[in-house]
Amino acid sequence: MLRRERKRRLEAARAYREAGRDDLAAGEEAEEELISSYLPAELSDEALKEIVAQAVRDSGAESQKDMGRAMKQAMAAVDGRADGNRVSGLVRASLSG
Repeated sequence: MLRRERKRRLEAARAYREAGRDDLAAGEEAEEELISSYLPAELSDEALKEIVAQAVRDSGAESQKDMGRAMKQAMAAVDGRADGNRVSGLVRASLSG
């Protein structure tokens, strides 16, 4: 739930900045920082790549059609320390060679 709210705040801040409302964007960004302080630290790219590589090996995934198995394994190992889009991109890259 906190990740979803954090993402909403970032999207709102971006929209306010595009509309020229820096004052409202600053408020949204402050809320995003507060929410982020309650979330576990994000994994580094290097650590995430290692987790994804291990998940792909452990799941036996060999092609894009096996992505679901690899994602399930990777997301369990990540345990909320990385955004699903980051994980998905790395799994997809790993399976496409």
